[in-house]
Amino acid sequence: MVAARITVNGKETPISPAAPHTTVLDLLRERGLTGTKEGCAEGECGACSVLVARPGVNKPTDWVAVNACLVPAAALDGQEIITSEGLATAGEPGRPPTLHPVQEEMAARGGSQCGYCTPGFICSMASEYYRPDRCAHAEPADGTDSEHGPNGFDLHALSGNLCRCTGYRPIRDAAFAVGTPTEDDPLAQRRERSAPEPAATQYTRDDSTFLRPSTLAEALRLLHERPDAVVVAGSTDWGVEVNIRSRRARCVVAVDRLPELRALRVESDHVEIGAALTLTEIERRLDGSVPLLAELFPQFASRLIRNSATLGGNLGTGSPIGDSPPVLLALEASLVLADADGEREVPLADYFTGYRQSVRRPGELIRAVRVPLPLSPVTAFHKIAKRRFDDISSVAVAFALDIEDGIVRKARIGLGGVAATPIRALATEAALEGKAFTAETVEAAAHVLRAQGTPMDDHRASADYRSAMLGQSLLKLYAQSTEAVSS
Repeated sequence: MVAARITVNGKETPISPAAPHTTVLDLLRERGLTGTKEGCAEGECGACSVLVARPGVNKPTDWVAVNACLVPAAALDGQEIITSEGLATAGEPGRPPTLHPVQEEMAARGGSQCGYCTPGFICSMASEYYRPDRCAHAEPADGTDSEHGPNGFDLHALSGNLCRCTGYRPIRDAAFAVGTPTEDDPLAQRRERSAPEPAATQYTRDDSTFLRPSTLAEALRLLHERPDAVVVAGSTDWGVEVNIRSRRARCVVAVDRLPELRALRVESDHVEIGAALTLTEIERRLDGSVPLLAELFPQFASRLIRNSATLGGNLGTGSPIGDSPPVLLALEASLVLADADGEREVPLADYFTGYRQSVRRPGELIRAVRVPLPLSPVTAFHKIAKRRFDDISSVAVAFALDIEDGIVRKARIGLGGVAATPIRALATEAALEGKAFTAETVEAAAHVLRAQGTPMDDHRASADYRSAMLGQSLLKLYAQSTEAVSS
C-alpha cells in the first residue's frame, strides 16, 4: 500500500511519523506551516481553517474551508490542501511573493490587528472568493441585505471565524471588496480539474490504526470484524473528543467518501440524502427544494462546520441537542440502516431509545435519510440559543403543517433540547389536528406544548425557560403564518 501523504501547497508531504489521531493542524505546524493556529481546538473559532480540494457542485472541484483542528491528518491521505502561506504567488528571485487578492484587501482595509485569527479568516474568505456561483448583484436600496455584499460575498462563509480585537467591520469591508478570480489564477484554474479520488488508507502507528475502506461492503466487513472501531465522517464531533477529552481509539474507520453514502436522489415519493454528504453539499444540491431543511442549514453551527458535518454523523451521535433531528422528525424522515446482512428502514421517530442510544445495532451504518413527499406547505424551524449563529441550541423546534380551508389536517412537530432524546410533540400535534387554525386553537395547543418533554436546568437555560420557549415558538409560527397569508 502506498505510504499516506498529503499535498500541501503543491508539495507532497508524508503523514508519517504522526500518530493516527494527529490532526491536520498539528501536522502542519510540525512541518513549519505555523500560519494555521489553534484557538479553541473544537471548531468554534476558525483560526485553524485551511482549504481542501473537494468534488464540486458547479465545477469539478470546489475549494472548501474546513477546521484543521478537527480533521485527522490520515483522513486527508491523497488529498490536496492550501494553507494561508500557499495563497500568495511566488515572486521573481530576490523579490517577495505577490499577495493573494483576499490578503491584499484584508491588509488595505485594516482587517488584521494582533493577526492571530487572520490566517483563518483569509482561508475562509478565499473559499468564498472561489465559490463558482458567487456573482455581483446590486445592494437593496434600503440596505436590508447586510449579510451579502455587492460582489455576491456571503458573510455566512465567515460565521465560524472569531476575532477578539480588530472588530468585524474592516473584515466585512475586505470581504465585500474582493473581486472575481482572474483567468490565470492557478487556484481558479484548479477548479476545472477533478478533485483527488479518495485513497484507500490503512495507516498504523503505535498499535492504532486509521482505515478508509473503498466500498460500503468493505466498511461493513471492517465494522463486523472490529466492533471497537470508531466511525467518523466529518470528524466534527470525534475531533472534539480527541482534542478536549484526550480520547484515543485503537481503530478509526472513515466513511465520509464512500460513494454509496454520498448520493442524493429525488424520487416520486421521497428524497433520499446520503448520510455522508456534508450539510453544505446537501444545501447547495437541494437549492431550497426542501424549505424546512433550507431554514435549518444557516442555523446549524457555522459554514466551516457544515463543510464537514454530515446528517449521518449528527444522527449517529444520538445527541438530544442536535439541530437536524427535530427538523427530520417534523419531516417524518426515516433512516436506511445497513450492515453485512442487508438493509432496513427505520422511522426516525422510532430510532432514538435513550440518551445517546438508538436502535442501530453494532456493525450497522446509517446509509441514507429518506424524506417522504409531498412536503407539508407550512414549515418553520426555531432555534433558541444565546447567539444567532454558531451556537448550541437551548431549545430547537421544527413544525410541518398541512392546512386546508383553515383546518389543520396534519401537524408534525419535532423537539430538541427538552428530553433525553429528540422527540415528536405528539400531544400538541393531536391538539392541532382537525381544528381550525385560529388564535384560540393555537393558544390552547401552545399550553400543551409547554408541557411536552422533560426539560432540565443547566448552564444553557432553565427548565422553565425551555418550557416557555416551546409555547412561544408555536405562537410565533401562527403569527408568521397568518402574516404571510394576509400579505
